[in-house]
Amino acid sequence: MPTFNFKNSLVAGALAAIGASVCCVVPLVLLMMGIGGAWIASLTALEPLRPWFIAATFLFVGLAFRRLYFQQPACEPGDACARSSVLKRQRLIFWIVALVLLALLSVPWLAPLFL
Repeated sequence: MPTFNFKNSLVAGALAAIGASVCCVVPLVLLMMGIGGAWIASLTALEPLRPWFIAATFLFVGLAFRRLYFQQPACEPGDACARSSVLKRQRLIFWIVALVLLALLSVPWLAPLFL
């Protein structure tokens, strides 16, 4: 059985956040690019699934946080994962991705302020 590591949980969290904000972000980006039409309104069909995507985002980000801060890495003393610089870099990447995900999740509430 494959293990669920730090990278996989961040990728899954990012995909869930994109799914949660697709109803609002994608039409906004398409309109900013000059692409329009009545078909853009059909992109809001995913709006009822938004709470599930938000829950999945928080679940996967929480799993990555637990993996980074509460579990000891299982690696040999000479491996790259045993170095503290690698762990620091992973934690930095985690917080950058977490902030980007928070921004993606907040777009539906903040977008009306800019229109």
